[in-house]
Amino acid sequence: MSRKQPRPRRSFGRIERLSSGRYRAAYTGPDGNLYRAPVTFSARDDATAWLSARRAEIEMQVWAPAATTQASFRRTTPTFSAYADHWLETRRTKGRELRPTTRGQYRMLLDKFIYPTFGDERIDKISNEDVNDWYDALAPGRETIRAQSYSLLRTIFNSAATERPQPFIPYNPAHIRGAGNTKRVHQVEPATLEELRVIVEELPERYKLMGLLAAWCAMRFGELAELRRGDIDLRTNRVKIRRGVVRVDGKFIVGQPKSDAGIRDVAIPPHLVPLVKDHLANHTAPGKDSLLFPASADENTHMAPSTLYRVYYPAREAAGRKDLRWHDLRHTGAVLAAQTGATLAELMGRLGHTTPSAAMRYQHAAADRDAEIARRLSELAGE
Repeated sequence: MSRKQPRPRRSFGRIERLSSGRYRAAYTGPDGNLYRAPVTFSARDDATAWLSARRAEIEMQVWAPAATTQASFRRTTPTFSAYADHWLETRRTKGRELRPTTRGQYRMLLDKFIYPTFGDERIDKISNEDVNDWYDALAPGRETIRAQSYSLLRTIFNSAATERPQPFIPYNPAHIRGAGNTKRVHQVEPATLEELRVIVEELPERYKLMGLLAAWCAMRFGELAELRRGDIDLRTNRVKIRRGVVRVDGKFIVGQPKSDAGIRDVAIPPHLVPLVKDHLANHTAPGKDSLLFPASADENTHMAPSTLYRVYYPAREAAGRKDLRWHDLRHTGAVLAAQTGATLAELMGRLGHTTPSAAMRYQHAAADRDAEIARRLSELAGE
């Protein structure tokens, strides 16, 4: 009679190999929270050893996660990747954690464009000349990536130089003037009213209102994809924008809009109100939590951008505007609002912008209205 084989012991924690080639370790503590190593490791064995030490602490009931992470992180001057990983995990802006899309973008920039050069270097050994040489060779022809990578590097160095109670570096070695700025590559030409009419006409029925709200209410895709029946106030004819949805690593994450200003009520133009009512009656499931624009007509799941693009791309081509991105419909709506004579403050409120400079981008196209003003001045002179 064969002896029963012992059940394999379940592994403790998890180890992830980053695109930089380094390893990141994490485990779930007795309290149910996820804890990550304060540094990344050059070898899987090192990551495994770190997890084994944490497991032993738990079994001996001497586990103290805060002391483990902070003490080991503070004991010596870290490598750039160790500091940057810790920075990314603990980063806050105005007291809030980074948005999932922002965190994902930072991770991509670190792994692909920064860590290959600086990842294994001690952070206090990186000089101004090192940064300049790295920047000169960085992503030729990809100006946006160059600017974003440099801006992130500079921000991380700035945090390291201002750490309390003691900085890790004496000064920020990244100070190339203008390297964090980039010119807008895509120059938006707003859709005309006729082009907008054709686009909406070509969209399938359950997508038509989505296109109209994107333009006439200047709403973002993430705001539209998370819009629910309870967010439409037909008593005041307003859209209440309280949330947005983003897709990160294949998962939909619902959260607040990009900023506090993004939480807003937007008045629906009167000519759209009958269309809103029709959409609610014929294309939206009952219940205040039902999505206005779900992935499919019989499911209450979020729509992915690719689902929308399959119907939007043929529609824009029919209008002769293959250059018009979906987000450019929001730009179109912002320009239309500016052409009505909306003040800068009114534009900021309607678009959900925090700074005047953001809203001012849309006023340049109100030049047509200025020409109309000039024409009327000439009429006055004629009188």
